[in-house]
Amino acid sequence: MNLPQTSSALAALRARGETPAPARPVAGARVSRVEQLKAQPRNPGEASFFYADHHFQYDAVKVLPGEYFVSNEELVIMTVLGSCIAACIWDGRARAGGMNHFMLPDGDSADGFGRYGSYAMELLINEMLKKGARRESMQAKVFGGAQVMAGFTTMNVGERNTKFVLDYLATERIPVVSQDVLDIHPRKVCFFPVSGKALVKRLAHSHPETLAVEERKGNAATVAKTTSGGSIDLF
Repeated sequence: MNLPQTSSALAALRARGETPAPARPVAGARVSRVEQLKAQPRNPGEASFFYADHHFQYDAVKVLPGEYFVSNEELVIMTVLGSCIAACIWDGRARAGGMNHFMLPDGDSADGFGRYGSYAMELLINEMLKKGARRESMQAKVFGGAQVMAGFTTMNVGERNTKFVLDYLATERIPVVSQDVLDIHPRKVCFFPVSGKALVKRLAHSHPETLAVEERKGNAATVAKTTSGGSIDLF
């Protein structure tokens, strides 16, 4: 039986040129589910930022700009949006759902294809099909498309993103059962893929220029910090 080695015992071993025996794992030690999720291999563009959400008491995954995530497990999928769009798609029969986060309607696929709606939507739907979902039983909830910066007015990025995703879903005959889009407010969106429940929180419209820059850079963690406080629960 290997007994725990004290610091003085370890020092004595090293002084004699001996190597201490490696510590054995404690019997019955459990790896947290978050660690298990982190250890699983992920596809290109699939979200991989897992954490324990203390507010909802759920394991959670954060979807950054250009990423997506689909699951049939009890967890929460979260993102923060400015002018970007997140489409949440759910199949009640398969009890599976997913979310993407794209920045522009279309663009060069070599430049991070998940950042563009035309690719992000295809990725999301294809992953849903792999989980056993069927197109005829899918439904969607859409969020984002805000005008978060005065300089974006001429570009109408949020409006273009919103029009794209609604047109795309109409073409694919996937009904949009809920949406919270446009306006000027950044949003935090939480989606539960098994039940299809979605929660959106409008965030305070503070430091909009910082939000727009960080969103373009794909830094959702900074976006969350710069828009904290003054939020309103919509549902």
